[in-house]
Amino acid sequence: MSRKAYTADGAVAIGPYSHAVESGDLIYLSGQTPIDPASGKLVPGDIKTQTEQCFKNLFNVLSASGLTPDNVIKVNVFLTDMHNFDAMNSVYKKQFSAPYPARTTIGVASLPLGAQVEIEMIARRDD
Repeated sequence: MSRKAYTADGAVAIGPYSHAVESGDLIYLSGQTPIDPASGKLVPGDIKTQTEQCFKNLFNVLSASGLTPDNVIKVNVFLTDMHNFDAMNSVYKKQFSAPYPARTTIGVASLPLGAQVEIEMIARRDD
């Protein structure tokens, strides 16, 4: 089986993976850390700033695959400090409209480049 992959100009891959891969009507978006695509470096700032950058990167990937946030059905959020949950959530709730996608938030020991947050998504292409 060949993979249909999407690459977005406004996102950075720091390893050997695709920004997104399509399988049937589902598009699996790789996790995005808060990397500024212009500099290739982690954005400085608090969890809100880093969460906003993750969504900018993810929404660039969605756009490259012809989708919008309304197509997102599942989100996984990885935080290095669960005390940042409320601050992350304050940014998250502005990214989608009700009914919100399903979501899991997981506390992890560390993330690439010292990021405080990484977010991945699954989206569905409408018929």
